[in-house]
Amino acid sequence: QVQLVESGGGLVQAGGSLRLSCAASGRTFSSYAMGWFRQAPGKEREFVASISWSKSNIYYVDSVKGRFTISRDNAKNTIVYLQMNRLKPEDTAVYYCVSTRGRGGIMSYDYWGQGTQVTVSS
Repeated sequence: QVQLVESGGGLVQAGGSLRLSCAASGRTFSSYAMGWFRQAPGKEREFVASISWSKSNIYYVDSVKGRFTISRDNAKNTIVYLQMNRLKPEDTAVYYCVSTRGRGGIMSYDYWGQGTQVTVSS
């Protein structure tokens, strides 16, 4: 059974940083992209970033470019990270770890984590 377990969310002041982690288990994630979506209160779920297995395909939504960095560790258990710097109140949302076969980007994802709350105070 595939599991994606997020950690690292919390409360931070505007301008601060957080690093989200997602531990993937239950299958081999070679050829699978990993990524992050977020959903703010009253808004639709939004793609944030993704990274392919080879790390050669990395995508970001325009609003986080230059502030967020996605990375992954393909050792025994795949882990994906989202380093979030210069956080803004509009980054407040539940962040979901996702995975699917392919290069990633804005597309349908097969696997979703339970989500972790990120709150940025002004």
